[in-house]
Order: sequence, then C-alpha cells, then structure tokens
Amino acid sequence: MTRSRAQDTEVCGVTAAIAVIDGKWKTVLLWHLEQGPRRPGELRRSLPGLTEKVLTQALREMEDDGIVHRRVHEDVRLRTEYSLTPFGRDLADALAPLSEWGHRRLDFLAESRSAS
Repeated sequence: MTRSRAQDTEVCGVTAAIAVIDGKWKTVLLWHLEQGPRRPGELRRSLPGLTEKVLTQALREMEDDGIVHRRVHEDVRLRTEYSLTPFGRDLADALAPLSEWGHRRLDFLAESRSAS
C-alpha cells in the first residue's frame, strides 16, 4: 500500500486506517507508545531488528499522520520523546478489538495444530 493512501480522501475508511498502520513496525510502535512516552533509543532497544533509519522513518510517518507527537526537550543534552496524540489513542482503542481477535485466532491455530 502506498503512503498516499493515508492522505487520500477518496478511499474507504478501512483502507485509510490500514494505510496509517501499514508496515512491519508501526503497530508494535503504537503498542509501545500506549504505555507512555518513549525516547527513540528505548524503542530501538525494545525492538531487536529495528534499525535507526526505519525507526525514524516510521515515527516521522506516524507524526505526519497525526498519531504521534514528537517533543524535543532542550535540557543540557538535547532529548527527544515520542508519545501518542489523542488521535493516536483513538486509533489504539479502535485496534484493541482487532488485537483480541488476533489472539483468539492464534489460540485457534495452536489448538488445531495440537489436535493434528
């Protein structure tokens, strides 16, 4: 799915929503940010295999889509922190039933394999 679908007003709502969370890392980043504000280093350490480049790109896209807020603290050391916007929290709430369905599906698959 292309990034332009996240901005296209002529697509169905489900397509528009999926365009915002499309990609390998966005849903897991959303899940981590639900727990509270995180620094990029914290996110990278908690997600083995996620490169700094991909993390930066995903967070920028999520910020452009209005679901993540980037805050720069100008203390002695420059510090950046990401958190969910109210719109991002709405998205997380909307995805909760889908997550529950996914867990039920995984349980079903595990039961099917053990019965074989």
